[in-house]
Amino acid sequence: MAVSIKKLLVSQPKPDTEKSPYYDIAERYGVEINFRPFIKVEPLCAKEFRNQRISVLDYTAVVFTARTAIDHFFNLCDDLRITIPESMKYFCMTEAIAVYLQKYIVYRKRKIFFGQGRTEDLALVICKHAKEKYLIPVSDVHKDDLMALLNTKKIRYTTAVMYRTVSNDFSKDEMFNYDMLVFFSPSGISSLLKNFPDFRQENVKIACFGPSTAKAAINAGFRLDVEAPTPEAPSMTAALDLFLKKEICEGTDEQH
Repeated sequence: MAVSIKKLLVSQPKPDTEKSPYYDIAERYGVEINFRPFIKVEPLCAKEFRNQRISVLDYTAVVFTARTAIDHFFNLCDDLRITIPESMKYFCMTEAIAVYLQKYIVYRKRKIFFGQGRTEDLALVICKHAKEKYLIPVSDVHKDDLMALLNTKKIRYTTAVMYRTVSNDFSKDEMFNYDMLVFFSPSGISSLLKNFPDFRQENVKIACFGPSTAKAAINAGFRLDVEAPTPEAPSMTAALDLFLKKEICEGTDEQH
């Protein structure tokens, strides 16, 4: 029994490896999966950053919640001709993000700390070093849940906008004939509305990762068909697998 979802758009860059679970799903269910980011990230120039009147060297620790933040932090410091002292401490959301620091610094464990992927974990690690003065590189559009936790613990920190999230424009003649759209941020929903103001959901399925993305989709008037993470589906690929498997089962039942 084939699934009704034939063509699926994932609003993220194409995976670097052929071992991505998305390719397994495409093969398992005979689905064509296209990767097309609805948003892109642009760096702030040195002049724009200076307008925030933030001196990077006033801080003793930097907090990174994503690899994107690492790239923009070090590139901007390079533009500003700032030499980061070896005494600087780094606090990262996950070990994978911490390891990514090797692209820019000599990796020394005693100066690099990381959580287990949850905001609460990172806040706990930061609180163990409460005397540090923290700088948190962020996008112009960012979640404040970490900052809220740090406020309750009276941790000294400053957020520094170092990059911006903008809509990734589609060409006028670009085909947009998908059976399912997969989103990972509220900005992606905004970009859909900007690029395709006449878009009507109708039979198109919409999948969202994260509560803020789901809320943005509902606020835009869309029907939410797939949501992750959940206890049964901690990742978007797991959620898609469950959805497509269920669709096959329901289709089979209708035939009998």
